[in-house]
Amino acid sequence: MHRDYFQELTRLSRSHSLNGTTGIKFVNTSMHGVSDKFVSEAFSAFGFAPYVPVMEQRHPDPDFPTVRFPNPEEKGALDLALKTAEREGATYVLAQDPDSDRFSAAEKGLNGQWITFTGDQLGVIFGHRMFELHKSAGKPLEKLAMVASTGYEVPFGYEEAIGYMFGSEIRDKDGVAATMTFAEIVTALHGQGKFVSSHLRDLYARYGYFQTSNSYFICTDPPTIDRIFARIRSYYSVEPQNGPSYPREIAGLTVTSVVDLTTGYDSTNPPSYKPFLPLSSGHMIQFRAENQSKGTKIVLTTRTSGTEPKIKYYLEGSGKDAQTVAALLPKVVAELGDVWLEARKNNLGYA
Repeated sequence: MHRDYFQELTRLSRSHSLNGTTGIKFVNTSMHGVSDKFVSEAFSAFGFAPYVPVMEQRHPDPDFPTVRFPNPEEKGALDLALKTAEREGATYVLAQDPDSDRFSAAEKGLNGQWITFTGDQLGVIFGHRMFELHKSAGKPLEKLAMVASTGYEVPFGYEEAIGYMFGSEIRDKDGVAATMTFAEIVTALHGQGKFVSSHLRDLYARYGYFQTSNSYFICTDPPTIDRIFARIRSYYSVEPQNGPSYPREIAGLTVTSVVDLTTGYDSTNPPSYKPFLPLSSGHMIQFRAENQSKGTKIVLTTRTSGTEPKIKYYLEGSGKDAQTVAALLPKVVAELGDVWLEARKNNLGYA
């Protein structure tokens, strides 16, 4: 199994002869988990010089003594790795979670400040690389997919929660593969005089800027949650027999479509209005909205949690520049909480 895994992993390498020549220094943390042995072996197999490990977090320890919660996404989880990188003069920090299926990274900017990439930002960076490799190999783009059924090649897939899948054999998120792919992206960009952060800005300039904002409201009373979602479905009408009546605008954007996977309604699919996606056992509604004059769009999904007393929301905004989108998202969240969910009236807690 070990041999087969590394044989498949090394097939991802595209710059073996260059990887050890850049002089770029990496710090890596396994977050008190199992990845150090495998990432160290992978660095050698890919031709990189050894990285600097975070010694305090290098070996498995189920008590996770140096972090409050051993997830690279959590605030403060990378503090020790960043401190190590400052001491060692490293430019990049690499991190895997304890069972090594997730990956995160940070870069020291030219101003000396550290940039920790979000799950979606890494998804953009990885996705662009896999797309370019597929295209340069002369493979048909019409047979390329990130989520697909039979007949398509899926070289990459990811989830926002820093989980990334590469290749055609390892069909699950893999922190080691993500680590090595990121390190090779650093190598390729270094040869062009670029950093990962500047490359990301170039992609935004080319394809548009995207930003996410995901969190939740706390509600420990299930009947209150049911009332909240019933109100959203009858926003302009108290008579349910008149059909669904969802909100038509939010934060100055016009709602263009609604998909309710609880009741089975999709405004984009007349005359049946049946959704293409399977229904949810809990509450789940997705709204798309836009401001055509400003060129901004959002996708807002709100749903209940199956295991926790939460109303979760997943918000993605897009537009022509970072400032516009960054200013828009808090307004959407504020109206969602204050107006749509009536957080104060319903005694909702904030994350």
